Amino acid sequence: MTIAETIREKLAQSHLSPRHLEVVNESHMHSVPKGSETHFKVLVVSEAFAGMGPVERHRAVNSVLQVELKNGVHALSLRTLTPSQWGKETLPFESPACLGGSKAASSPEGGSTGASSPRGGSKADK
Repeated sequence: MTIAETIREKLAQSHLSPRHLEVVNESHMHSVPKGSETHFKVLVVSEAFAGMGPVERHRAVNSVLQVELKNGVHALSLRTLTPSQWGKETLPFESPACLGGSKAASSPEGGSTGASSPRGGSKADK
C-alpha cells in the first residue's frame, strides 16, 4: 500500500468520518528522488470540524496521521472544511511551485520565498 493510500484509508476510517476526502502526492513537484512519497496535499470535509478553528482542525488530522508524519511524510498541506463551508468554497486548492533545495538556486531571486529580508520578516510575509 502506498503512503497516499494509507493516508486516505486512515482518514476515511477515523473519527473525522469525512464526507469528502482528497489526497494528492505532490512529491514530484519537489527536490526529492523520483517515486518519493514525502509531500502531500489533503482536503478533508467533515462535520467533526464544526466549532473548531483552523489550528484545531489541523491538529485533528495530524493526530490521525502521526505515524506517517514521523516516518517519511515531510510536508502535509491541509484544507479542512465543514460540509457547509465546502458547499460555499470557490477558491482552488493549488500548491505554489517548489523553490526549496536545488530549485532555489535557479529561481529569479536566487533563494527560497521564505528567505529573510533586511527588516526581519520573510519575503513570503510581504
